[in-house]
Amino acid sequence: MKSLSRLMAVTRKEVRQLRRDRLTFAMIFGMPMMQILLFGYAINTDVRNLKTAVADEANTHLSREFIGQLEQTQVTDIRQYVNSASDLEDLLRAGEISIGIAIPPDFDRRVIDANRSAVQILVDGSDPTVLGVANQLRNMPIAFDSNRQKKEQSAIEVRPYYNPERRTPVNIVPGLMGVILTMTMMIFTAVAIVREREHGNLELLINTPVTSAELMIGKILPYIAIGLVQLAVILAIGDILFNVPVRGSVVQLYVAASFFIAANLALGLFVSTMVSTQFQAMQATFFLMMPSILLSGFMFPFDGMPVVAQYIGEVLPITHFIRLTRGIMLREANLGDMPFELIYLGVFSAIAMTAAALRFSKRLD
Repeated sequence: MKSLSRLMAVTRKEVRQLRRDRLTFAMIFGMPMMQILLFGYAINTDVRNLKTAVADEANTHLSREFIGQLEQTQVTDIRQYVNSASDLEDLLRAGEISIGIAIPPDFDRRVIDANRSAVQILVDGSDPTVLGVANQLRNMPIAFDSNRQKKEQSAIEVRPYYNPERRTPVNIVPGLMGVILTMTMMIFTAVAIVREREHGNLELLINTPVTSAELMIGKILPYIAIGLVQLAVILAIGDILFNVPVRGSVVQLYVAASFFIAANLALGLFVSTMVSTQFQAMQATFFLMMPSILLSGFMFPFDGMPVVAQYIGEVLPITHFIRLTRGIMLREANLGDMPFELIYLGVFSAIAMTAAALRFSKRLD
C-alpha cells in the first residue's frame, strides 16, 4: 500500500507539472490534429489546377473549342494568354506556370493531318508528378464540329523541359536543401536564448551594454556561415552521387540561400524567446517542421493542394526557397526572374528578427 501511495504521489506531481507546461499540454491535442489535417490535405496524388498559360496563335473556333475542353479536364488552370511559344518558355523558366499550351497558326490544317501534331504541351518536367499528369492530356481528343471526325492521341505532343529523363533526385535534391537547412538552422537557434538562460549566462549579459538587437544578430551570424557550408555539402553530394545539375548561377544560389538561412535563424530565435526550456524549443521546432515539409511543394505539387493549404504554405520561408533553388538549379533562371521570392525572404527575416528582439528581455525571470 505504501508503494502504491508513493506511486500515486509521483503520478499526481507529474500531472501537475504537465498542466503547468502549457506548450506540452497543447501539443497533446495539437500534434495529432495538425498531422491529420496536413497529411489529409497535402497528400494528394490526384493533381488538379496546375498553373497554365496558352499561346493560341490560330485563334479560330476550333482552337477555342479545344481550350474549352482543356479547361473542363480540371487538370489545368489557365491563368494567362501569351503571344508565342517562346513566351511560354519564359514563364516556365520563371516558375510562373507548370504547363504551357502552344497552338500553332495552322492548327485547323494540322488536325486533319495524321502525320503532324496539332498542339504542343510544354511542361515543367522538373517535377515528375506534373509531367505524369500532363501526359494524361495526350489522350484528350480534339473535338471537331458534329459532322466531322475526331482526331485522337497523335494530335497532342508533350514536351518536357528541364528533366526529360524524369529522374526523381533532380526534383528532390533542390527541395531537400530547404528541408535540411530549415531543420538544422531552427534547431540551432531555437535553443540559443534558452541555453543562455539555463546556463546562467544571461546574468553576464545583463551587465553588458549589448542591446537586444545586437544580441540577436550576434547569435545569427555564425550560423549563416554554417548554413552555407551545409549548402556546399548538399550540392557536392547531389552532383557526385545523383548527378543533379546546377544550370544557373552558383553565386545567385548562395545569395538566395543566405536570405533563406537568415529567415530560419530569425524564426528560430523568435521561438527561443517564447519557450522556457530546451526541450520545449525542440518541441516547437518539430511542430513547425511538419508544415514546412508537407505544404511547401517539396513532396507534392503546390498547385494541387487546397487553397487554404496553399495560403499557409505561402507564409513559410521554405516554400519560396524551394522555388528559388529549383528555378536556379534546374531551369537556369536568375533572381531577376523570381524577385518576389527573394523579397519575401528578406521581409520575413526582418519581421521575425524584430519580433524576437522585442520579446527578448535582458533580465532573469
